[in-house]
Amino acid sequence: MKIKRQKQAKKTLSFYKYNFNFREPHQILIDGTFCQAALKNKIQIKEQMPKYLMGEVQLCTTNCALKELDTLEKELYGAKLILQRYQVRKCQHFKNPVPASQCLLSMLEDTNPHHYFVATQDFKLTTGLKKIPGVPLLYIILNTMVLEKPSQSSLDQVQAAQLGGLMSPAQQQRLCSMKEDQGIAQKGGERRGKKRKRKQHNPNPLSCLKKKKKKSGPTPPLKKTEQAHKRTRSRHKKRATPGEDHVSTSSVQKPSNRLE
Repeated sequence: MKIKRQKQAKKTLSFYKYNFNFREPHQILIDGTFCQAALKNKIQIKEQMPKYLMGEVQLCTTNCALKELDTLEKELYGAKLILQRYQVRKCQHFKNPVPASQCLLSMLEDTNPHHYFVATQDFKLTTGLKKIPGVPLLYIILNTMVLEKPSQSSLDQVQAAQLGGLMSPAQQQRLCSMKEDQGIAQKGGERRGKKRKRKQHNPNPLSCLKKKKKKSGPTPPLKKTEQAHKRTRSRHKKRATPGEDHVSTSSVQKPSNRLE
């Protein structure tokens, strides 16, 4: 089962790597709910996360996530101690903290430009994350970490990019005009820019040789092929009738023994 999960995680990572340009070290935004689930299931996040993602990671959080744990210090005191060890990324709510789910969604914006992974157990947050393309989601089931498969919004964006449907007609026209200005696109059926000159090559040395003169003289006689075309004659033996056999045997004279 562990090998199967590892293969699935590798496949998902390669999807985000080639389609959304994710690179190491992976930046992972963590909230208090994920730390609490890891503490409950005895999971060492700092040790097991790099092994599961097969690369270097940077564990980070936001100020709003820490402030949220301060209000529930008695219930989530252990999760707060774990979360305080990670890097704190600046958010827009430094003076007026907001719930961690809202803060993490604002960090991702509309396209996740900083390539964040999000580790959370909050169902409301995961629902909002699935609407943003290119956001890997991590959560804990029983005593294992799981990297969820790409969401439908991520798959749709990749498919649209492959079909060329991400650019509007105005953007496509602007791109074509830029290509024409650089001389790398056709305009009016003619290619702008200098034509490429062909290099001059030396002539073929075999074509420079003198032609051989034909020898004047009697032509050799042709071989006779009469025997090949000669028709073979077939001999047909006549069958003798019974009367003819009797006459032929009687007319034959036996040699005499007398000496003349």
